[in-house]
Amino acid sequence: MSPGPAVPVPQSTVVLGEADIARALTRIAHEVLERNKGGADLVLLGIPTRGVPLAHRLADRLVSVEPGLDRESLAGALDVTMYRDDLRRHPARPIGQTQLPASGIDDLVVVLVDDVLYSGRTIRAALDAISDLGRPRAVQLAALVDRGHRELPIRADYVGKNLPTSQAERVRVLLRESDGEDAVLIESSAEAPRPGPGPAVGTERGAR
Repeated sequence: MSPGPAVPVPQSTVVLGEADIARALTRIAHEVLERNKGGADLVLLGIPTRGVPLAHRLADRLVSVEPGLDRESLAGALDVTMYRDDLRRHPARPIGQTQLPASGIDDLVVVLVDDVLYSGRTIRAALDAISDLGRPRAVQLAALVDRGHRELPIRADYVGKNLPTSQAERVRVLLRESDGEDAVLIESSAEAPRPGPGPAVGTERGAR
C-alpha cells in the first residue's frame, strides 16, 4: 500500500504557561501605572473575547498597587464587531456587549486590552468604536502577545510577549475564565502521509 497525498497535522507548542502569563500581566500593570503617573484617570477596555478577562485581571493588579482606585469603574468591555472591515470575508459574528464606566470615557486615558496583536485591524475597529463613544484624553494599547505581521501602522504600548511567527502559524491564547487553563500556544501544521487505497476487492472472476 503506497502512501497518499500528505495532509496537515496540527502541532502545538506551549510558549507561555500560567506563571508566565501572571508575570507578564503584573509587569504590564506596573508599566501602565508608571507611564500614567497612577491609575486615577484610567479605564481598561477589553476587546472580546479574551481581552475582557485580561482587562479585569489587569484592573485587579492596579488596585493591589493603588488600593484607592475604584475597581468597579476601572475595567470594561468594548465590542468592535460592527466596526470591522472584514465582515464580508468571515462568517457572521455575534455582537458582544460594550461596558463603559457610568461617567463615560471623556477626558480619561483608555487602555485597550487584547490577547493577540496581529494585523492591527481589530485595533483600528476599536479606535473607530471609541470615537463614537466619547473623547478620551488618550488611547493606549496593551496586548498579551504581539505576533507581528502588521497590515496597519499600529503599535502596542504594553506587550506581555513579542512572539515572532510565520503567517502559516496560529497563536492560541487559553484563559481559565473561558478555557479552564492559562496558556499561550503556537500551532503549526506538519505534513503527514495520507494512507493510500487498500488492495482491490472482488477482482477475481465470479466475485460478487
